[in-house]
Amino acid sequence: MPTEPGLRERKKERTRAALIEAAADLFDRKGYDETTVAEIAAAAEVSTRTFFSYFRTKEEVLFADNAERLRIAQAEIRLRHPGESPADVLLRTAQRIFATSTFSNQLFARLAPVRVRMILASPALQGYALRLLLSGQTELARGLHESFPDELDEVTAAAMVGSFVGALVAVMMQLLADLPEPEQAILVDQDQLLAGLQRAMQVTIAGLAATSGPPGA
Repeated sequence: MPTEPGLRERKKERTRAALIEAAADLFDRKGYDETTVAEIAAAAEVSTRTFFSYFRTKEEVLFADNAERLRIAQAEIRLRHPGESPADVLLRTAQRIFATSTFSNQLFARLAPVRVRMILASPALQGYALRLLLSGQTELARGLHESFPDELDEVTAAAMVGSFVGALVAVMMQLLADLPEPEQAILVDQDQLLAGLQRAMQVTIAGLAATSGPPGA
């Protein structure tokens, strides 16, 4: 029947959401290192085998929205509009991520502050987050270079994406630093974040202007 694939997909999404919610709750109450995969599966009322059909590790649950954000960013960077500069594309990419990704929905609103606390408390998670960050930057730099092959060489594209991501992290951390409790991280105003990011990007682009231009120039 034509409705069956849709029903199966909805069931899979519900199971995935249950695993993420269970993990967020256990990480919050017990701590990341103290929580086991078996406990997450049991709390979500599924088997451990089912857990591993959705996530390979506990880290993947904590960063479950990373793949979607990267997918959206890659698509936006490659969708160059007439008259856009590289900085315009990067800012549009950030706006698209915040407007359309599950980063802003209720489930990930629950996960985000837990993730902040777990990263700050766990050196192992800090390393995992850094690897994800560097891998994502590499992919986005490749996409930016491909979108502006006559304006950016690979090194400049990498520098711009690195500066962009660094600016985003720095602005986010500054906003978080003003909050009395990490649980309020999800209350950060997205317009305020994007305005801060734009200011940071203006500084970044000014610094890169002297080295940007057609490859070999």
